[in-house]
Amino acid sequence: MLENSFMMVLIILIINIVYVSFFTIRMILTLKGQRYLAAFLSTIEVVIYVIGLGLVLDNLNQIQNLIAYAVGYGIGVIVGMKIEEKLALGYITVNVISDQMDKNLPKLLRDKGYGVTNWIAQGLEGDRQSMQILTPRKYELKLYKIIKELDPKAFIIVYEPKTIHGGFWVKAVRKGKLNQ
Repeated sequence: MLENSFMMVLIILIINIVYVSFFTIRMILTLKGQRYLAAFLSTIEVVIYVIGLGLVLDNLNQIQNLIAYAVGYGIGVIVGMKIEEKLALGYITVNVISDQMDKNLPKLLRDKGYGVTNWIAQGLEGDRQSMQILTPRKYELKLYKIIKELDPKAFIIVYEPKTIHGGFWVKAVRKGKLNQ
């Protein structure tokens, strides 16, 4: 089977897509603090890597194998990122500033299950409703949609918190009690 040039290219391409996807996911798991899962994944990753690289090195006289390896690497980065988007690990913090003082935006968001801390802030043109919202990443797009429906002109800044400690809301989310 490996004597067929087309099959060799296809195998190298697939191996590298799988390898780099694993690599991308492992890096994200490492950054999210999931050490043991990342270590387990890296064991599988290195086996796939050695097999793929070995096929290329054993057949360096065929440029299409090297090209397949490089293309597989690029595609693997994209596939790994898509997988990570679907997994949506971790949490995000969304800061929202709204001039809609007459609407009770914090209550509306809390009723949907989001953890909201709010305060009145002073902007260039007067008072603003400032909110800090914590949510699992998998609800990120839904939260944006809700905010834009409530206030299309809201100013939104998003970041990923590195560490979360305490708070009643975090316990509820970890038990899967967010009202989506």
